[in-house]
Amino acid sequence: MISERQIQAVRTEFDRNFQERGEVGASVSIWQRGEEVLTLSGGQVDPRSEVAWNDETLAPVFSATKGVAAAVLLRELEKAGLSPQSKIGEVWSSFPLSEMSFAQMMSHQLGLCALDEAVSVWNHEEVIEALLRQKPAFEPGKNHGYHPRLIGFLWDECSRRLSGEFLGTIWNREIAQSYEIDFWMGLPAEMHDRVAKLIPGRMISGKTEDRFYEAFNTPGTLTRRSFSSPKGLQAIHEMNEAKAWAPGFPAMGGVGSARGLATFYQLLSGREGSPFSPKVAQWASTPQVNGEDQVLLTQSAFTSGFMMDPWDHVGRKVRHLFGASKRAYGHAGAGGSHAFYDPDSEISFAYVMNQMELSVLPGERAKSLVRGLYS
Repeated sequence: MISERQIQAVRTEFDRNFQERGEVGASVSIWQRGEEVLTLSGGQVDPRSEVAWNDETLAPVFSATKGVAAAVLLRELEKAGLSPQSKIGEVWSSFPLSEMSFAQMMSHQLGLCALDEAVSVWNHEEVIEALLRQKPAFEPGKNHGYHPRLIGFLWDECSRRLSGEFLGTIWNREIAQSYEIDFWMGLPAEMHDRVAKLIPGRMISGKTEDRFYEAFNTPGTLTRRSFSSPKGLQAIHEMNEAKAWAPGFPAMGGVGSARGLATFYQLLSGREGSPFSPKVAQWASTPQVNGEDQVLLTQSAFTSGFMMDPWDHVGRKVRHLFGASKRAYGHAGAGGSHAFYDPDSEISFAYVMNQMELSVLPGERAKSLVRGLYS
């Protein structure tokens, strides 16, 4: 079980985030074996109004949404008698890469991370048509490169062909509402006043992944193109508008509390009474790819829809964003949000905040909490 020493270490780092690391408003939530161990909240929802942040405060979490969306898609595959190893063409016959598997798609191996055409993020049909015409950026199945935005459209289209509904519709109705999980892909209007105001990150010399940001800020690079395809919803101020919360974009549109995300990862473990079967839990935790990421320009590892810490040639973790276990999996979000499940200790962890960091992977505030938890 998590010890009092570990709990105190998390409390200490949470306080230090406000005192030393520029935190404005945030929550961290930790669960183990179906029980809530600790939820901490502090700071302000909006520093201009000085509204206090509490355990029920919601925040946009960008790509941390992908873990929730992936779990729903895996669940829909199981309901249809399919698996991650099934070919995409079994569901989407007109897809040009129909011989590729769902596992390859969900672990960012298709090369469809950027579009040559300028299409709108608000038009699903237009994005799908452009994807069908798009030449892969690298040979599918031979490399991997993070699909920061377009993967959500691919997953949503597969869900629509499997069930007739988008992933957010299924999640909100069958899981979020039924299991009282405070996380939404398509935020109900009555909850809009609970959402914290995001604050753009500040550039601090030496504090970003130099190679990634050099490419991100260079027009024409695969990294830049991937993070700007499709067009729209690039600016932080746009993510502070209800228009961005309503569609429930699977790659980046989730809004929730730390407690909600941590609860989700406890349920994803496949325990009795969960909406996710042990089979889905196994699929979510099975590594599919590890190595140099063609978009993030660093080492990355993915399961069918989830991030893991990458490992070296002898199996040693080269990062510890997901704690001590080599089997831990979850998903981070741009700016610092972070959530995961550790099958070895049965711990789930989630951190959400409003002061964004200029980091594509979890920054020091999230990493300090993880270090404290595993101290």
